[in-house]
Amino acid sequence: MLRTAGWWPHMGGVRGAAAGPAALGQREVYMSGRAPRWVTWLRDRDPDLAATRRAGRTALVMPALFALCGEVFHNPTMASFAAFGTFSMLLLVDYSGPMVERLRAQAALAVAWLVLICVGTLAAADIRLAVAATVVVGFVVLFSGVVSSVLAGSSTALLLAFVLPVSAPVSLSQLPDRLAGAGLAAAVALPAVALLWPRPVADPLSAPAAAVCRAAAGYLRTRATVPAPAGSVPFAERCRAAAERTSRTGADLREAFDATPYRPTGLSATSRALVRLVDELTWLCAVLVDRSDYTAEPPGCDPAAHSVRRAAAQVLEAACDLLTDLTGDTGPLRVRAEELRAALTGMEHSSTVRVPAEHPGGNSTAEIYGFIATLDVSFRTQELGFAVLQIADNVDIAATAWQRSWPERLLGRDPGALAAPLASARERAAAHLRPDSVWMHNSLRGGVGLGIAVFLAGATGVGHSFWVLLGTLSVLRSNALSTGQNAARAVLGTVAGSIIGAGLLHLIGHHGTALWFVLPVAILFAGIAPAAISFAAGQAAFTVTLVVLFNIGHDPNWHVALLRVQDIALGCAVSIVVAVFFWPRGAQAAVHKALAQAYDDSARYLGGAVDYALGHRHPADPDPQGREAAASARRLDDAFRSFLAERGAKPLSLACTTTLVSGVVGLRLAADAVVSLWQGEDLARLQAVRADAHSAVLGSAALVTGWYHGLAASLGDHSPVPDVVPLRPEGAARLVESVRTELSDGQGRATPVAVRIIWTDDHVDAARRLQPGLADAAKARTGAHHGWLRKRSTG
Repeated sequence: MLRTAGWWPHMGGVRGAAAGPAALGQREVYMSGRAPRWVTWLRDRDPDLAATRRAGRTALVMPALFALCGEVFHNPTMASFAAFGTFSMLLLVDYSGPMVERLRAQAALAVAWLVLICVGTLAAADIRLAVAATVVVGFVVLFSGVVSSVLAGSSTALLLAFVLPVSAPVSLSQLPDRLAGAGLAAAVALPAVALLWPRPVADPLSAPAAAVCRAAAGYLRTRATVPAPAGSVPFAERCRAAAERTSRTGADLREAFDATPYRPTGLSATSRALVRLVDELTWLCAVLVDRSDYTAEPPGCDPAAHSVRRAAAQVLEAACDLLTDLTGDTGPLRVRAEELRAALTGMEHSSTVRVPAEHPGGNSTAEIYGFIATLDVSFRTQELGFAVLQIADNVDIAATAWQRSWPERLLGRDPGALAAPLASARERAAAHLRPDSVWMHNSLRGGVGLGIAVFLAGATGVGHSFWVLLGTLSVLRSNALSTGQNAARAVLGTVAGSIIGAGLLHLIGHHGTALWFVLPVAILFAGIAPAAISFAAGQAAFTVTLVVLFNIGHDPNWHVALLRVQDIALGCAVSIVVAVFFWPRGAQAAVHKALAQAYDDSARYLGGAVDYALGHRHPADPDPQGREAAASARRLDDAFRSFLAERGAKPLSLACTTTLVSGVVGLRLAADAVVSLWQGEDLARLQAVRADAHSAVLGSAALVTGWYHGLAASLGDHSPVPDVVPLRPEGAARLVESVRTELSDGQGRATPVAVRIIWTDDHVDAARRLQPGLADAAKARTGAHHGWLRKRSTG
């Protein structure tokens, strides 16, 4: 779909915004019953009054600028561009973050508006040039949204800047008037955003991420400090309750993340760091509640593992404090992170001592897995320690970036741990320059649709061809079904709005001055209606606004209002035709391909990480595979969001699809953990090459990654899902024998290499333990898909 899904007034990165303290206080007043009923109704449909804020701001500014340019300067061209510029910069966008970042985004939008007005005016002189320029500009504007949620939320505002001039050819002598009108709108929009009911400074991910950190810290303290015997009922109940809280808050975070129409990450350092927390916190929750399936009860725990858990809990508590207030001191978090690193080092040493390498043992399955289980709790603690350190680093970066000075923010200077914004932008864009990218499909569909609309508007000679492009832009979605549904709503809304507008003009008659009093009310309703009522109501309100705007200063003509219906209908027809011929199945088909590619790339990354860990590859080898796996995950994320946003029946189970999407995260981060475990240990890898243990681990990794490749194939072509990989006692026996012989020192004690190899095998086994749930989800999803196809063929 176009990333401008929905009607204009509720675009621009405004969904999912978290409320600030002031808004929360207002909410308590409203919830206490003292607010009027209509206010409660409005707040239920417009959370935090986000749409109302934008609509009220625009209703104050836009009529004033229109009156200034039309009645004082007597320049209709300047008045039109000032009005639409204000509409674009105040109603269609609502940037988040600190005020300096909002003002910088507003200024960048103003500059882009001026550039696009020049391009549109120059291209409008020739119909062929206009069509070609529209296709290119439409594609570039829509595709640039993949770089940042700020650009994605600005796409409609940017397209409006080009659509206005390209749909109305004029001589170049009018270009200065157009630029003056847009410049005046930009000059007023900056102080209006800062002074007129400014949006609370908040991030949609900070609060739910802080809740996950708090719940996870509580769970770790429960596991590490309760002095009750293992298996006792109170202890088990407390652990179970803490685990459920952690899992629930993790699901809430993921839901908040998936609820936004596009990946909520911008080019700012803070947003780039915070959005990475979602995957890491999701993985942490999975690590905390996961249990081994080959031991009924955990073995006797290394006391050092309790120390690591307590240190990890302290890190998460410090991270929670910073996420709650990004202006806080980062010192405590850094100190706690260093304490956790020291605890992990101590646990690795104590784990080496605890491995009974000198014990001959037996070769039965129970004895082999009992040997490996000696390190099971320590491994799980090491796994969560790695996850917590990753989380701490990102929270530290986010807070440090948030606390930068104004000059540093204006210059875009990022903390050294992050890649430069331009490098990050290039990486994101490159990930979607592929024929199977949903974002690429949507951008091409939007550019071609607008180009066809420009051609038809010019060829048919309809009056106010701008309306044709509005019709195309408003209803084009990611599949033919959704486009058809929105086209019907758009036409019905336009008809209703035209009838209402014509009725108003007929009643007003020659008293045209009354339209000045109607205009602010129409703007206010046009801004609120889409969020509070429906898409069709928003379309109707916007139509009334334009009818009023185009009749101010003229004798009211109600026939003009009804003539606009044909223009909107023509634009909607263009959208339907384009949607039918350009990837009509939309994101539904793309999710299958994106899932398959993501599992393929993530499995390849895990295999490469194991090869790197055991000395079979150069230390730099896993990096390209890791980047490709991350790029596939981003493409999957965008396909999944488009799938969620599409209207109509969904033959694919949402729960199963969500499980499969989350599985990609676990597989990729398991590979990250393996790479991190062995970084800086070149000598250890060389020693591992001489040990037979590496063959056992490589064999396990080959089976596990092979299953994921098979899963990818089944998701891509709906073939049967492969059977999950069972426990392999023979591979474990080889690993144990190698630890007892080749990987022990002269005193019969295991070496640090042995511990790392066992932990590497455990990371591979963690990926194996994901398989049963993923297999069930894939089978249910494939069955639902086949059933839907049968229903379509017979119905």
